[in-house]
Amino acid sequence: MVNGPLSGVKILEFAGIGPGPYCGQLLADMGADVTVVDRPKRGAVSLEGGPDRRGKKSIVIDLKTNEGAQLALDLIAGCDALIEGNRPGVMERLGLGPDICHARNPALIYGRMTGWGQTGPYAMMAGHDINYLSLTGALQAMGPADRPPFPPLNLVGDFGGGSLFLAMGILAALLEARTTGKGCVVDAAITDGVNSMMGFFHGLDAADRWTDVRGANWLDGAAPYYRCYETSDGKYMAVGCIEPQFLAAMLGVLGLRADEYGAQHDETQHARQADLLMSIFAKKKQAAWVGVFDGTDACVTPVLSYKEAAAHPHMLARGALQEVGGLMHPAKAPVFSGGSGEFDTHLPSDGADTRSVLADAGLTPEEISQLEEKGVVRQS
Repeated sequence: MVNGPLSGVKILEFAGIGPGPYCGQLLADMGADVTVVDRPKRGAVSLEGGPDRRGKKSIVIDLKTNEGAQLALDLIAGCDALIEGNRPGVMERLGLGPDICHARNPALIYGRMTGWGQTGPYAMMAGHDINYLSLTGALQAMGPADRPPFPPLNLVGDFGGGSLFLAMGILAALLEARTTGKGCVVDAAITDGVNSMMGFFHGLDAADRWTDVRGANWLDGAAPYYRCYETSDGKYMAVGCIEPQFLAAMLGVLGLRADEYGAQHDETQHARQADLLMSIFAKKKQAAWVGVFDGTDACVTPVLSYKEAAAHPHMLARGALQEVGGLMHPAKAPVFSGGSGEFDTHLPSDGADTRSVLADAGLTPEEISQLEEKGVVRQS
């Protein structure tokens, strides 16, 4: 177990995919003791060996049995926080809803991760990242103007608007609970988190610096100074010189005069400027451009694959990625001063810690064996 600012905090995570497990990983990376309640049978898209399992323990419980649900409630009684990502009402039907859990553990932080939230007309609907982004205005703003909106992986919704907001909510509620002794429910809806992040663009719109027309704004690829350009070897360079001094630095590296390039914010010149930059970047390979732009303030960097990123000098210098057993682990983030950057790369198989977790909860070997025989729990 890696020490960290959350050392001593006990969290019970009910198995899921995506934002819930990633939230648990972040808390485990910070030193929390996270135990995953895995299902007797995994779903088709769930992964047993992903980085979001690292540093956790695993116990298999059949929550559909009365004994299994009661056992989970016993574990909840000794935890500081809980993470679950089921549709609204599922935990209640299992007898593990907030009211019952808080009756056993008044200081419990009950973290709920959903796409639409616990209330509202869409609360009971299925959905995925692309659906949540579609209702917030974020998806409509992504992609070229002449093509359909383009989903940005599931980083913006699931992990940005979901995991990070749930983690922040749990941490804030833990602070309050330590003062008041009273827990709460954290209703983390991905749509709420994305709407919060979209506040920046609502502000730009109010200042007449943004439009809801896709591909017509200075951060969505319309501006020649904020987009990607293809190199002679079919790769790309990312150009992000928004401020005039950074644009000047890029023009200096490219050997372009300011009057030759033209006014930065004159939209009537943007098409010509983009064509000019396109023709210049197409003359050299990506590696050659990296050689001339590295160390400058031009805000021009190579577009790397996730595999190439692991070998980049900056990533290597910060220990950003570490390969263990054929799996690439991202470093824990953020980094705390005075603390260790070390993280636990152990990935538990389903039920690997069932007996030890139950023993720590006070069950005798005989009681654990009886539960195993009945199929309520399983040790891998």
